[in-house]
Amino acid sequence: MSPTQIFAISGILTGDRSRTRDLISYAVSLAAVSGPAKFCFIPTAEGDNPAVVRWFEDAFGNDPSVESSVLTLFTRPNVADVRSFLLEQDVLWVGGGSVVNLMAVWRAHGLPEILHECWQNGVVMAGQSAGSLCWHIGGPTDSFSGSLDAFSNGLGWLPWSNGVHDDLADQPRRTTYRKLVASGELPPGYATEDGVGLHYVDGTFHEAVSVLPEARAWYVEPGGEAEIVPRYLEKL
Repeated sequence: MSPTQIFAISGILTGDRSRTRDLISYAVSLAAVSGPAKFCFIPTAEGDNPAVVRWFEDAFGNDPSVESSVLTLFTRPNVADVRSFLLEQDVLWVGGGSVVNLMAVWRAHGLPEILHECWQNGVVMAGQSAGSLCWHIGGPTDSFSGSLDAFSNGLGWLPWSNGVHDDLADQPRRTTYRKLVASGELPPGYATEDGVGLHYVDGTFHEAVSVLPEARAWYVEPGGEAEIVPRYLEKL
């Protein structure tokens, strides 16, 4: 039986953002299938923004390593049978945006149960930002307001919290995440700087990888933090 896998990343928000695609391609490689991988993009967290869908189609529509598709839920699902469609995939990639709205829409459509079945059947679950937080218990988010608040209503398949964009200069994400863990508002968990991905196998942290040589991951608990030096992925 195939292992369960989750690949949760902080996409690159400044500088060479194209390297985020290398992390997405790495997620596809985790499926380890012969021939093109069936690869579905789920942009719910951005309200199925057509511009985001076009970006994905431009980036992966002609990629010979994948058979790409998109699942949209606005204003209604774009496929007749969501469960069957998702179970046919090898990799699901969840885009960034509002993790609060993502979870609300998923729950309205019964996605958590379907996605869990996919995960248990060996489909690689992956995503960035909101698409990283969602697999965990929760983490800091600006989905509620302009400030950072604790979100703890994620899927919880991974029994940790998650901090994304840990080095973002525009927001105090690093300090806020550690304060929320120290206060008990969030459980201990893993933080990623931009360009870093966390790979979990069978519900256990396996390794961190990065497309930026100096970027780091961190394990954060109330008593402090431990630096995790990711394995560097050469440019594809």
